Amino acid sequence: MATATTQGLKVSVVAQYQPQYSNPLAAHYVFAYRVRIENSSEFSVQLLRRHWHIFDSNGHKHEVEGEGVVGNQPILEPNDVHEYTSGTSFRTTIGKMNGTYLMERIVDGKQFDISIPEFVMIAPFQLN
Repeated sequence: MATATTQGLKVSVVAQYQPQYSNPLAAHYVFAYRVRIENSSEFSVQLLRRHWHIFDSNGHKHEVEGEGVVGNQPILEPNDVHEYTSGTSFRTTIGKMNGTYLMERIVDGKQFDISIPEFVMIAPFQLN
């Protein structure tokens, strides 16, 4: 599990290969990842936007940016946790992702970025 903490907000990510949706003969490797955001700060915050950097092992990079996460812009009160699952696919057996979430403090509207830690996704048969 990869973790990063920024301004009292801890982001943890764990990924898992999805063989039932992958097709190695067509160079299509699918991974699900579960994100957990914990608010240990003293402020209520809202997740407004995401910005992902996605890399495959051939050196290809693409970015995904947009509002919220899986259609939501969750508000986290102090000591709240928000979890969601999403996914990505690669044309290679190995890839990695990292990024940022744009957050807003409810009390004063101050916006700030928090880090999404880099995590690596590897098709299990690559480990043999």
